Amino acid sequence: MNPVRSSLFALLGAALLGLGAIGTAAAADDEVTMFKDPHCGCCGKWADHMRENGFKVKEVISQEMDQVKRQAGVPRALGSCHTAQVGGYVVEGHVPAADVKRMLTDKPAITGISAPGMPLGSPGMEGPYPADHYDVVSFDAQGKTAVFASH
Repeated sequence: MNPVRSSLFALLGAALLGLGAIGTAAAADDEVTMFKDPHCGCCGKWADHMRENGFKVKEVISQEMDQVKRQAGVPRALGSCHTAQVGGYVVEGHVPAADVKRMLTDKPAITGISAPGMPLGSPGMEGPYPADHYDVVSFDAQGKTAVFASH
């Protein structure tokens, strides 16, 4: 094979590999890994909410949720019952799927988002009681927080 043709095939192969990597990265944005305590029922309901909104959710049981949260960089004040990872971000607690999708689309320079505590009426926390008004809060590695969405 002549050197020009060989270089052309190498360039084409690299381009196809690059397109494949982009497709893989985009597909990974719908894959959620959720860490939860084995005794928590509402976490599974949040996972169902995420699945109903197009995400693939892998549930991982952990007896060490404090350690999971620390390693994920979740500020103590923003903690909730489960911690998830999706698209390079952390999602703490009962965050609505629409907020997760917005974060993945906008790609802000943050570590993640949280629905602190366990707000009544949030995804996975629905019931016969009135829903709480709550904020989803963004956070970064320096501890800076901001309201990401209000519900």
